[in-house]
Amino acid sequence: MTLAEPGPAPLHQRIRADIEGLILSGTLRPGERIPVEHELMARYGCARMTVNKALSALADAGLIERRKRAGSFVSSPKIHMAALAIPDIQAEIVGRGMDYGMELLHRALLPAAEVAADRMVLKRGGRALLLRCRHLADGTPFALEERLINLAAVPEAEGVDFSTVPPGSWLLSHVPWTEAEHRIAAIQAGADGAALGLAQEAACLLLDRRTWRQTPTGPAPVTAVRQLFPGAMFDLVARFSGG
Repeated sequence: MTLAEPGPAPLHQRIRADIEGLILSGTLRPGERIPVEHELMARYGCARMTVNKALSALADAGLIERRKRAGSFVSSPKIHMAALAIPDIQAEIVGRGMDYGMELLHRALLPAAEVAADRMVLKRGGRALLLRCRHLADGTPFALEERLINLAAVPEAEGVDFSTVPPGSWLLSHVPWTEAEHRIAAIQAGADGAALGLAQEAACLLLDRRTWRQTPTGPAPVTAVRQLFPGAMFDLVARFSGG
């Protein structure tokens, strides 16, 4: 691991920015220990107070956990529903021994004013990429997905050909996130049933998820996605142990 060379910014801010960049880029993974205080003091030629100020800011942002006598470690992403990981639909289908396929049904660029606030809050002048696609397992509809990607947080997404690359798989492998929220509902297929080959009254599972990444100015939305699964095609499993 190589920390960036110091630049002309206030020292505690540069230390924070260097470590934050390593975390958000995935170079430092959840659970990994960051350099200890005396290593950072030697690297930056500064006092313990300066290093402590940078680490405290990272801890306040939720990016690291400071453990007494053990050091500082990269925090695990916070999932509001701890029983769930971020699912990769392509990996799920392939893991079942089935052939994966995807159809991009719609793609559009939306200005901030056209993005519903309950889906994603964008800064004035911001834009979101809207994707609607159908995931297939052995040629049969497996899930219907509608996704918004914040182009301020993920500008490279605008140039990706999502007609051939599943958006969820691409985001999981390219974009680190620090917080996620899941909401799950059992609903009827309704008007979306036709896209899944279902009657409107068919039972479905709706997974509504949003993710954010921590920035120096606070959490920034990464993506908001709604995935609709036929009731017989998807299940949620979690294992718990007693304390």
